[in-house]
Amino acid sequence: MTTKPLEGKTVIDLTTALAGPYATLLLAGLGARVIKVENPTRGGDSSRNNSPYVTSDGLSLRRTSDDDMSVSMMLRGRGKQSITLNLKHPDSRAVLFDLVKDADILVENYSSGVTKRLGIDYEAVRPLNEKLIYTSISGFGATGDHGDRKAMDTIIQALSGVMTTAGEPGDPPVRFGLPVGDLVAPLFGVIGTLAASLQAERTGTGQHVDVSMLGALTSLVACEPFDALESVGFPLRTGAYVPRLAPFGTFRAVDGWFAICAPTDQFSAGVLRALGREDLLGSDEFGSRDARVANADRLHGLIAGWAAEHTLGEVLAALDANGAPAAPVRTTAEAVRDKQVTDRREVVPLVHPKFGHFDGLYGSGVPVVFSGTEADLSAPAPKLGEHTDDILRGLGYDDARIAALREDRVL
Repeated sequence: MTTKPLEGKTVIDLTTALAGPYATLLLAGLGARVIKVENPTRGGDSSRNNSPYVTSDGLSLRRTSDDDMSVSMMLRGRGKQSITLNLKHPDSRAVLFDLVKDADILVENYSSGVTKRLGIDYEAVRPLNEKLIYTSISGFGATGDHGDRKAMDTIIQALSGVMTTAGEPGDPPVRFGLPVGDLVAPLFGVIGTLAASLQAERTGTGQHVDVSMLGALTSLVACEPFDALESVGFPLRTGAYVPRLAPFGTFRAVDGWFAICAPTDQFSAGVLRALGREDLLGSDEFGSRDARVANADRLHGLIAGWAAEHTLGEVLAALDANGAPAAPVRTTAEAVRDKQVTDRREVVPLVHPKFGHFDGLYGSGVPVVFSGTEADLSAPAPKLGEHTDDILRGLGYDDARIAALREDRVL
């Protein structure tokens, strides 16, 4: 097969910032044509104004020319076409509706109620295209009592409970450095969009796919039975170690950190052999899983004491030789340069449309490897409005009409 999985599908992208654009980035990587609608009065997608920028001289905290592009847009805008359209202008609705008539999917991440005020909500566009999949990614969903609360990643992390799952007991809440609230919702958005698309192909009828950032992240928190664990004496927050799976956690060697995940009898035996403590195999303290959990503090203390006297290379070699699952704790810079993930294109170089690639700039690929086709995010992000005229001509607009729309500040 030479076609991509979503080749032939057209997506109207009404998203901005991160959660929505990441969803449409994945759809573009899977082969869909993504038409990104950007507000010309605000400089387009807000991420176009995120420092740092790639310039002709490399990275800069400030934009120095019209050709400069933010790293954020270089990552999130890949594989998309850009059209400028001021959706607050009354004449813009007709243009958007023309786009919708020929589209398969529309994705938006406005705050709840905004699309209705603009007259472009699902009920407004549904009569134009019965098969349209209309996907909304918002902080709190299209239903429920959420008032006018603003959805930022840190707000969603705070409300989901995820901030109290990391750190030591009694520590302040821990905000995840990776914006998990912004990144989990679009994954569910894409899953829902693809599922609805399959159903539309069978039935001829599209639908509204409604995903909330809070619900998506909280659903992952609920995958671990934290309430049940606390009720039987396991603390919610355990810091570097996970006593109920002992030996399990992160430890420090002389020159670096490493992780061990060895909850089974076989794996834990490998850890004890690596420590040179074969005498503890089959002991009352560590010979069974329940015994190791009951004596987790002592077991983790033995590992920490041993590791503190060895280099990271020595520790990992000993654990590997004895079949104990372990790995070094990498920096982000080390992780994105891993040959395994770059060869599989799960991480790819970022390329400026004019200045090319600068060493050290990497972005997420589509982390799915197909046997008979490919996912691809090699096309660079577009300049603001780069494809406006071509897209409108494809809808049958002549040059005079395009010029009039531009003069009226619709475009």
